Amino acid sequence: MDTIYDLIIIGGGPVGISCAINAKASGLNYLILEKGVLANSIYNFPTNMTFLSTSLKLEIRDVPFISQNEKPTRAEALEYYRRLVMHFDLNILLDSEVTAINKQDHFTLTTPSKTFHTKNVVIATGFYDHYNAMNVPGEDLPKVKHYYDDAHKYIKKNIVVVGGANSACDVALETWSKGANVTMVVRDSALYEKTKYWILPNIENRIKEGSIMAYFNSTISEITPTTVSINTPDGPVTLPNDFVLAMTGYKINYSLLINAGVKINNDEYATPVYDEATFESNVKGLYIAGVVQAGKATSKLFIENTRHHGEVIVRDIKSK
Repeated sequence: MDTIYDLIIIGGGPVGISCAINAKASGLNYLILEKGVLANSIYNFPTNMTFLSTSLKLEIRDVPFISQNEKPTRAEALEYYRRLVMHFDLNILLDSEVTAINKQDHFTLTTPSKTFHTKNVVIATGFYDHYNAMNVPGEDLPKVKHYYDDAHKYIKKNIVVVGGANSACDVALETWSKGANVTMVVRDSALYEKTKYWILPNIENRIKEGSIMAYFNSTISEITPTTVSINTPDGPVTLPNDFVLAMTGYKINYSLLINAGVKINNDEYATPVYDEATFESNVKGLYIAGVVQAGKATSKLFIENTRHHGEVIVRDIKSK
């Protein structure tokens, strides 16, 4: 007979790892199912990214997070989460995306290669795997990127950066500094006012002096292999283009939640329904952990204020 786990955690990022550490410490028979590599979202962060949080605020279960500077890099974070998994000898299956969750007497989780059975489920999938599409012709071209890695491939290229918040400003500045010809397309009348305080004056000055061209109150209308067409307040504009870097933000995996029977609140941020004391959803035995709780408000929750979720959830499971 197939094993029926006490708990299966969907997502092998920081919150999923925290859940697993707490589950193991409490004697639960658990498993992490991760769709990609370990800490997949962080792995897909920009190569040179530095966290806004300090390493101290990212620590899990009092295991020291050692970084060269106060705020760790992507590489240091990946090493930290790898060490956590190895140190606690966590039970994790990588490259195992959960495509369906069904509940009868217990939960049955479907992956491309196997089904799994469990009494309880934690959904800790984050939001970085699902980007906000522009829904314009040509968005599926290979030159359109919704994830940024590093600037090297964009040297001497005509690029369009879509967006006006932190990621877009970071990308525009880094690619421009490495020799790209950068144009920004921003749907609002100005850059996001809460952009990192050390970034905002820099990008505003580059736009003001003309080093980076910016179209405000504007949107992409079409992308071709060699051009980008933009709707601007002064009329349509078509530019020669090699790459479009669409820093349009990300969203949680609503389809997985809805498929599992989780209700979504009819509010501004379309948050999933869950008990704020236990994090259990309207589906008994199914818990919501990490940034998924915030719905579309993706800047509300971070690693530092969700790393305790595993402790809360495991305590509730054990109480039952």
